[in-house]
Amino acid sequence: MTQDDNSPEKSPVPNSETNTPLETQQSMAEQKNADEPVKGHELTEGEVRETLKEVIDPELFVNIVDLGLIYTVNVKPRECGESYDVEIEMTMTSPMCPAGPQLVGNSKQVVSDLPSVVEVDVKVVMDPPWTQDMMSEDAKDQLNIF
Repeated sequence: MTQDDNSPEKSPVPNSETNTPLETQQSMAEQKNADEPVKGHELTEGEVRETLKEVIDPELFVNIVDLGLIYTVNVKPRECGESYDVEIEMTMTSPMCPAGPQLVGNSKQVVSDLPSVVEVDVKVVMDPPWTQDMMSEDAKDQLNIF
C-alpha cells in the first residue's frame, strides 16, 4: 500500500525527553486529571441526579430524571473518602422499552464521567411500575400532558 503523493504525511511531534508523541502526552495528562478525585468535595445525590439529566429518552426527548425513571441514587464513599461508588435504581416506561439498553448505558457513562466516581452500578427495576404521575411538571409540559 502506498501513500498518496498529494496527502501530507502526519507524524506526531515527539517530546525529546520521553520520545512519546506530544498529542499522546496531552491526552494522557487530560485523562489523569479527569480521573483524579476533587479534593475536599463531597459528591451528593443531587449532583448525580443533575448529571443524569443529560440522558435524554430518544423516543420522548425528555431527560430521564424529569420522566421519573430514576428511583434511587446511593452515593457511597470509598475508604479513602475522596472517591465514590454510585448505585442507581431506575425503571423504564414499559418492560419492553426499546431504548432501555441505551438509557442504562448513557446513565452509567455520564455518572462515570464525574471526577470522583470510581464505579457505577445501574439496576433496572420494574417495581413499582412507572406511571405518568412520576413525571415532573416540566416533563408533563414538554409532552403536553395535563
